[in-house]
Amino acid sequence: MLRDILIQKGLSNREAEVAELVSKGLSNKEVANQLFVTEKTVKFHLTNIYKKMSVKSRAQLIVWCLPHLGFVETESRVENNAAIQTQSMSAQFNSQATQTIPAGSSTVAAPTLPASQSQLNRNSGNSDIGAMGI
Repeated sequence: MLRDILIQKGLSNREAEVAELVSKGLSNKEVANQLFVTEKTVKFHLTNIYKKMSVKSRAQLIVWCLPHLGFVETESRVENNAAIQTQSMSAQFNSQATQTIPAGSSTVAAPTLPASQSQLNRNSGNSDIGAMGI
């Protein structure tokens, strides 16, 4: 998928391969070993890629390529699903009459302090002070 997009942007097949491998985090040496070329050849391809893609660095190339890599889309879907579940749990938590705490697939009642202890904590601003207020 990424390779096709890079070729449409004017890169050769080999340049697209190099850009794809660099975008996956491989070093020049690792790219060279995987493609059976020298590091100098990889650097040559990167220079051409930078010109054709109008980017100035490896980092800019990677940033440009990230949205087109399959795993990024999958991760964002997972993050969105987690956010939706969190919002749903929060809505359920806030709508319950008694204070509860999520515990796995069920909820349990939250421990409450006796009224006198709760009042003391609010007045003192520090729960470790105790009744003396020191």
